[in-house]
Amino acid sequence: MIIIMRPQVGDEEIDTVARKLDQLGMRPHISRGVERTIIGVIGDERRLEVEQLEALPGVERVLPVLKPYKIVSREWQPQDTVIDVAGVPIGGRQIQVIAGPCSVESAEQMEAAAAAVAAAGCRLMRGGAFKPRTSPYTFQGLGVEGLRLLVEAARAHGLPVVTELMDARDLDVFLEHGVDVIQIGTRNMQNFTLLKEVGRIDRPVILKRGLSATVSEWLMAAEYIAAAGNHNIIFCERGVRTFENAYRNMLDVTAVPVLKRETHLPVIVDPSHAGGKAWMVPALARAAVAAGADGLLVEVHPRPAEAWSDADQALSPEEMARLMQELAPIAEAVGRSL
Repeated sequence: MIIIMRPQVGDEEIDTVARKLDQLGMRPHISRGVERTIIGVIGDERRLEVEQLEALPGVERVLPVLKPYKIVSREWQPQDTVIDVAGVPIGGRQIQVIAGPCSVESAEQMEAAAAAVAAAGCRLMRGGAFKPRTSPYTFQGLGVEGLRLLVEAARAHGLPVVTELMDARDLDVFLEHGVDVIQIGTRNMQNFTLLKEVGRIDRPVILKRGLSATVSEWLMAAEYIAAAGNHNIIFCERGVRTFENAYRNMLDVTAVPVLKRETHLPVIVDPSHAGGKAWMVPALARAAVAAGADGLLVEVHPRPAEAWSDADQALSPEEMARLMQELAPIAEAVGRSL
């Protein structure tokens, strides 16, 4: 349920509504705009009577929200949210490309990768220090040392850092190293303990779609983060599992416009994990931009054939630069810029 207050309403009226909701066992979430204040009601709204709330001082109207997700819903906030990442806007007119290697391997590799990412025109860098792998016998990442190498290389080229958090116990280490965006991977989309933990900080979070998750389940996972207090959430479509084995995952391009209709939060696409092959990445990236994605998450490695993980899907620096050139006119055609 959403309570819309009258223009220029005072703190006393807002506090009265908040106290009333507390008495009814609901949790108020207050969003103050330039002209209006909106109060989101978190809890079982079936217990509330619209007329009772509309009679409170300062209330203009009450809108029931039947969807289980509220804070991330476009009904809660009609205008698009633009998330600031160290001065780089995600969700606005400018499409952002986040690029870098699947895993951090060495200082030399990360310096070369950061230079390639910056030279291609990408404004953020990704890299995996902690790696969730299907097999326990494959490379699991360099851990804290990898985190240090990633941040140092990215900072040297003025790039904000995106990296995946697998364990809530490592969150403080990520914050100490100055990670700009925390990524929640597909296998942890419904790790509710982890979602609550990243919800208690104000750092932007990229929430990847689960392997077989519905759009509704994905939105509800984001609601866990938002309900804990962090509204800086970026959805990332990375392909879902189907019966098809000709490619790694099926990129659900349809999810982009559906999410843009359902939520005010930014939506980006990972074409690398969807296709699983470098030759597929450009086509999927172009489709994502055409469909309205706010950004891309692309794997690029200085020497793809030597990558310690996901070598088949990594672009070379030359391929990354060429992709950026190909995306520019598509972005312009849909009223965006790169």
